[in-house]
Amino acid sequence: MESEAKLKGKLRTGFTTGTCATAGAKAGILAILSQKKIDAVEVTLPKKSKIQIKILSCQFDKHSARCSVIKDGGDDPDVTHGAEIITQVSLTDKPNQIEIDGGEGVGRVTKPGLGLEINSAAINPTPKKMIIENIQEIGKEILEKNGVKVIVSVPKGKELATKTDNPRLGIIGGISILGTSGIVIPYSTASFAASIRQSLDVTVAMGNDIVVLTTGGRSEDFSREIIKLPDHCFVQMGDFSGYTVQQCAKRPIKKAHVAGFIGKLTKMAMGVKQTHVKGSKVDMQFLSELAQKCNAKNETIAEIKKANTARHVYEIVIKENIVGFFDAVCSEVYNQLRKHSEAKFELDVIMFDFDGKIIGRYPR
Repeated sequence: MESEAKLKGKLRTGFTTGTCATAGAKAGILAILSQKKIDAVEVTLPKKSKIQIKILSCQFDKHSARCSVIKDGGDDPDVTHGAEIITQVSLTDKPNQIEIDGGEGVGRVTKPGLGLEINSAAINPTPKKMIIENIQEIGKEILEKNGVKVIVSVPKGKELATKTDNPRLGIIGGISILGTSGIVIPYSTASFAASIRQSLDVTVAMGNDIVVLTTGGRSEDFSREIIKLPDHCFVQMGDFSGYTVQQCAKRPIKKAHVAGFIGKLTKMAMGVKQTHVKGSKVDMQFLSELAQKCNAKNETIAEIKKANTARHVYEIVIKENIVGFFDAVCSEVYNQLRKHSEAKFELDVIMFDFDGKIIGRYPR
């Protein structure tokens, strides 16, 4: 059998929206200089390695150019995979100055905590630096006499942004131009971890110290029904409960509501910090012991031991009316997360049934 590492080695890396914008800017400058259509460029990445990027379209005259690149997320496709990123470069009368802004489909920043100025385009510092360095590499003769204005746009950006966290983070009207390394590592947990940190930073910057940490979209929707807080206080932590709680402990958070369904909460109760790990199956022995503590009948305990999924256990508990069982799971989650939080803030663990009704909570 092939090793997991070998299988991982077969995954194809991609490149970020920041790399697309940089490639477009570089191609634009080369087209102005040579007055020829550019088909591909070599982009220098932040760690100084290089990547060859294909240019989809290239229009130019003596003072400006407009080049586009198709974003390729490799084997880790996100919402921007396949999107067209257009970079317009124009010469200005400000020698040595490179200005970068966002056009159609690139969001504008409306909330603090993102490390970007309010009202500025949502183009992160690393892509900006990449664009500047790549232009400087090839455009010395242009920069002696002129400045360069770079405008990045994403025709479908507004529509794509609705599938991201941007609206909640206060990035309105489009996507962000992102990327810290310039390449996308497949199934990387780094980008998810970064979005959790960013969400918490926005919450704090907006002056709030209470967060609602949910395992996904449905648990977030149900939480919104019962916890009335601004949008930016809701953070989807996915499978990273331990990590998210540790990050809360590093910030001035006073309370975290943690909400989910029986499956993910059981894994958290068992002390599995990252609940999507293949080896972290729901342990029926663990749940049967909790049922025993809640005075369940012996035959019910035996049934739970043989249960197929956490949802199956939920059905058994409802059918047999095991009082206090769901609260007991929440109490175990509370104990696990309290270790990660160093007891620095208050925790409230909530379990929903599949229709959004609270069936377990700790502390009550």
